[in-house]
Amino acid sequence: MKRLNFTVKTRRRGDLENTRFSFLRFQILLLSLCLGLSAVNISAQIETPPAPAAPKSGVIPAVKEKKLPNGLTIAVVEKHTLPIVTVQLLVKNGASVEGEDKAGLADLTASMLTKGTKTRTATQIAEQIEFLGGSINSGAGWNNSTVTISVTSDKLDKAMAIMADVVLNPAFDQKELDLLKLQTLDGLTYNLKQPSFLANYVASKYSFGEHPAGGTPESITKISQSDISAFHARNFTAGNSVIIFTGDISSATAEKLTAKYLGSLSRERPGRSGPGTVPTVGRQSQTIKRIMVVNLPNAGQASVNYAKGITGNGRGGIQYYPSIVLNSLLGGGYSSRLNQEIRIKRGLSYGANSGFAWRDDRSNFSARAQTKNESAAQVAELVLIEVKRLTDNTTPNTELTPRKSVLTGNFGRNLETTGGLTGAVTDLYSFGIPATELNSYSQKVTGITDKQIRDFAASNLLGGDIIIVGDYAKFKDDLAKRFPNIKVDVIKADELDLSKGNLRK
Repeated sequence: MKRLNFTVKTRRRGDLENTRFSFLRFQILLLSLCLGLSAVNISAQIETPPAPAAPKSGVIPAVKEKKLPNGLTIAVVEKHTLPIVTVQLLVKNGASVEGEDKAGLADLTASMLTKGTKTRTATQIAEQIEFLGGSINSGAGWNNSTVTISVTSDKLDKAMAIMADVVLNPAFDQKELDLLKLQTLDGLTYNLKQPSFLANYVASKYSFGEHPAGGTPESITKISQSDISAFHARNFTAGNSVIIFTGDISSATAEKLTAKYLGSLSRERPGRSGPGTVPTVGRQSQTIKRIMVVNLPNAGQASVNYAKGITGNGRGGIQYYPSIVLNSLLGGGYSSRLNQEIRIKRGLSYGANSGFAWRDDRSNFSARAQTKNESAAQVAELVLIEVKRLTDNTTPNTELTPRKSVLTGNFGRNLETTGGLTGAVTDLYSFGIPATELNSYSQKVTGITDKQIRDFAASNLLGGDIIIVGDYAKFKDDLAKRFPNIKVDVIKADELDLSKGNLRK
């Protein structure tokens, strides 16, 4: 039988390595080609994002309202998805009713409530609420003062006992007050050296005709124990308050607990604050009225702000919805115009935004960005260009519809938590707005037109103030070049006095 011979040719090691290297190069080339095609597809998707879906109109449970014999209003929104309850005592007065010489009194008073009662120390309050797995917070803003607890529904009775104790029996201990004032003064001393914080404080006085709700070093020093006791007695009353329950609780249980723990709250009802001092302004042709610079030498950055007080545009007014849609468009998020122009296109700031602070009969509008000192004047000009563009140019639906969706989407998400739902109900009761407004929010937002936005902007946003806090030497020449016909009012930071009409010591 003939033998078959098989010959195996072996390659040298170098040849094998070359083959492996060639194959590896082929794999890399193939992978690069695939990634390149993917990048093209991804790039195309980024350049042409999908249109936003139609907004969902979720139905919010009705607010059930009761009133105790002492005049305390009880508002309940039942939400039984989780065994959690948030309870807030809303007092319808805040910094608006404190005197300017005692600025910060409302917030100090509310903050002192959790610093000890006649039967519990501050430490005991904190430990007992923590033992229940809950939280307790208190504070005050311009429009109201609040005490809030959040706890699982099976621990609510015990948590309510603590809440009632801090509301009805605060000790206002002098040592605790001295400590709180010291902490507040330390915070103010630091914050008043920060450009953005200082700019907000200046705008309160200079543009809005208000005192800072957080107080000043001078006013905080003047506040006494008797001031706090008097403010509490005058404002924390049943006729001036609403207790709001949201979450896993029934209306009947809420009423029973409120009567048990807060039925003895005094009935007296103080008057609301009067109108603000912001002058009425009609349709403006001039974009800005004044420029104020607070010179803060060696500041790392500058804070650039545009501020305008608007009368007749209170929270419950008919211009509220055009206002918030306009704000979403201008500076209400990452994709808003201010952020696009200042951050994304030019890289001049980490973020630019705008907003309204609401009052009963007016609102405070501001737009702001923090930037290098050298680019402060440029950013100020860009802010004004975007404000002016709202009055002149039509906004296409391709831009307006997504900005409305941001508002309705955020609103819906906030209402998913008991805390967010409490905040929304608090907003309505603070300004005397019917609770049914919760379920009409999305419809009213989506119904706002481009014309309504332009009309509101033309009548209200022009004629405001530019306020810049920063190292003036670094943007002085550029500011004069960009705004040649407007006098710049310059104040040295160490000569600033927020209690004076001219802001000078």
